Amino acid sequence: MPEIKPPVPPFTTETALAKVRAAEDAWNTRDPERVALAYTEDSEWRNRDVFLTGRRRIVAFLREKWERELCYRLRKELWAHTDDRIAVRFEYEWHDADGQWYRSHGNENWEFAPNGLMRRRYASINDVAITERQRRLHLPPEASSAAA
Repeated sequence: MPEIKPPVPPFTTETALAKVRAAEDAWNTRDPERVALAYTEDSEWRNRDVFLTGRRRIVAFLREKWERELCYRLRKELWAHTDDRIAVRFEYEWHDADGQWYRSHGNENWEFAPNGLMRRRYASINDVAITERQRRLHLPPEASSAAA
């Protein structure tokens, strides 16, 4: 039986918003295996200057990402959608091992298979160093100790 990840295309504004919220929620868990379940087995990615294909590579990429990007917190916003594509803008905050905080701004273009799994993800991202006082995105108190 094929995997199905509702909502599935064609997207309405309501179902596109649901897809964006589900992605935001999953990424904020910082659980690479959970996040990777939203993508087809052969999903194509571009993340900054990294190009990869397949869930196994997505899991490895995310594991390394969250080892470097500590206390990661993300917000996504629906920008536009068509039948099987969604565009989002996002920002996330994190700090490195030395305690320097960053806000990362970006855009993603997503293309979905008929079963609702993402088959293509193209992300362009820029980082800006910020102070801890400039942060806008905070982890809930119960998640703070797990994210450190």
